Amino acid sequence: MFYTPSFDIYGGVSGLYDYGPPGSALTNNIIDVWRKHFVLRENMLEVDCTMLTPHEVLKTSGHVDKFADWMCKDPKNGEIFRADHLVEAVLEARLKGDKEARGEKVEVEEEDPKKKKKKVKNITAVKLDDALVQEYQEVLNKIDNYNGEELGLLMKKYDVRNPANNNELTPPVAFNLMFQTSIGPSSNLPGYLRPETAQGQFLNFAKLLEFNQQQMPFASASIGKSFRNEISPRQGLLRVREFLMAEIEHFVDPEGGKKHPHFNEVKDVELELLNRDVQLEGKATVDTTTIGKAVETGLVDNETLGYFLARIQLFLLQIGIDPKKIRFRQHMANEMAHYAADCWDAELLTSFGWIECVGCADRSAYDLSVHMKKTGAPLVVREPRKEPLKIEEWQCDLDKKKFGPKFKKDGKTVEAAIEALSQDLREKLSLDLEKEGKIVIDVPGVGDGKVEVPKELITIEKRTRVENVREYTPNVIEPSFGIGRIFYALCEHSYWTREQDEARGVLSFPPTVAPTKVLIVPLSSHGDFKPFVRTLSNKLQDIGVSSRVDDSGASIGKRYSRNDELGTPLGITIDFQSVKDNTFTLRDRDSTEQVRASLDDICSAISSLVSGKEKWADVSARLPKFEGQDVD
Repeated sequence: MFYTPSFDIYGGVSGLYDYGPPGSALTNNIIDVWRKHFVLRENMLEVDCTMLTPHEVLKTSGHVDKFADWMCKDPKNGEIFRADHLVEAVLEARLKGDKEARGEKVEVEEEDPKKKKKKVKNITAVKLDDALVQEYQEVLNKIDNYNGEELGLLMKKYDVRNPANNNELTPPVAFNLMFQTSIGPSSNLPGYLRPETAQGQFLNFAKLLEFNQQQMPFASASIGKSFRNEISPRQGLLRVREFLMAEIEHFVDPEGGKKHPHFNEVKDVELELLNRDVQLEGKATVDTTTIGKAVETGLVDNETLGYFLARIQLFLLQIGIDPKKIRFRQHMANEMAHYAADCWDAELLTSFGWIECVGCADRSAYDLSVHMKKTGAPLVVREPRKEPLKIEEWQCDLDKKKFGPKFKKDGKTVEAAIEALSQDLREKLSLDLEKEGKIVIDVPGVGDGKVEVPKELITIEKRTRVENVREYTPNVIEPSFGIGRIFYALCEHSYWTREQDEARGVLSFPPTVAPTKVLIVPLSSHGDFKPFVRTLSNKLQDIGVSSRVDDSGASIGKRYSRNDELGTPLGITIDFQSVKDNTFTLRDRDSTEQVRASLDDICSAISSLVSGKEKWADVSARLPKFEGQDVD
């Protein structure tokens, strides 16, 4: 029971899942590695923010207006589809039909009757024109880059309909993905369940900067649940309505090219990169290169972004993701927010294709800037300049005693418009003031939008000021991890069957993330073994290693086999030799090899394996091999 549909006995709810004991343990272990790899290693400031978010916050951030997917509907039966997923599914089904018509092997996914997926059924073997096959493939390679209007045109062009009944569908419309709620009994404070953990980190920036003793750069981190009201949840844990995220907000000075002090430590890490230019050509060819070269050539925008891309890959490898099934895909123009400088997704290959599991974006200064503009809160960094900076600028002085009576209720609006004037415009207006005795400026909402200010009320002069303190709004590099998706991909990547018996499945989780580290297996239910079971359990608990006992009547081989399917990497067998000399056998899940040693040596080996300090090859080289009983 790694995970199961929530409310199953009531029929379940799409997109909601509960994690069982092994699933919860695996999730917690992934998070533990993540926290050590990022938070501890980088001295990040971890925060835990509320999941309830007022409307005003998400309105300011842009989520209320733009956090949406494209939805289309069958007007005859009310069935809802996510437009890009439907186009993708229909075109993929047609390409499979084309392959079948050409006599090529087509892998057909077996449908689980318990899963209510909206998928294209009954693939028909129809040969397509070669040019159309190429066109379909190009569309699929760019599917994430289409907006609603473009998806609608694709649906018309390729006659995309409801796969179940061939009904025509409505044109795509935007559907906001946030769960709306009311905060408090009066319903006067609208809010939402958060769609990401990031906003809480941005709003606490000033406090975090103070906690960090005003030192830059620094990073905050947050682990918690987020919510998205998905149009058509599907593919198990890959598209759900409630999910666990681990997000980092790395605040960096925009001046100096966004360098990272530890970039040299990762510059030789090789990544498989799928850049946007290749995607726009309708291709999916990756370029294998070091992150150092990618930053040097400008493919990756800056060192800090590149540093995190490399660290993301190292993390994924550490928890057991298959290195041959990782790629980094650069966002195309339509995918990126207008303020983003660069954005890459770490995608993992699964039976559902390439799935985005980690996003890493340079969000520039957008979030801090919009919240500062809305609230007036100083979400900035102030630092002393090494040398005073002399700045020549045009300054506007107002005669406040005359200004107020002249413009009355519009005074503050006109004053704000003057303060917002650019330096170039101030210089031009100074000439107008000298020549005409007045200036005319644009002030929307006041009169006809044009306002005259006579020279008796304003002075515009060029002056020199000295700036001893530099004030700037930091840019943000944001790695964002979808833990559920990583969890699912890890399970797929770790699963295999033994050559001698395909019915015997194995989940080869690394010991660091395996739900249970050790299985304790007494040879039989003989009373002499019980004290040793208790001793071993206590010893393992003392060193912080999870274990479980299987003293059922099944053979040792069957007991080990069913725990191989749960990913338990190590097993200790208690036999009559253990009673005689207090030695035990330690079994490796993947190789099924065994060693025999004393209790202390066995526990020491387990501790080293679980912490990642040693591999099984190291342990089997220094402890005596055992080939007495066949436990498999």
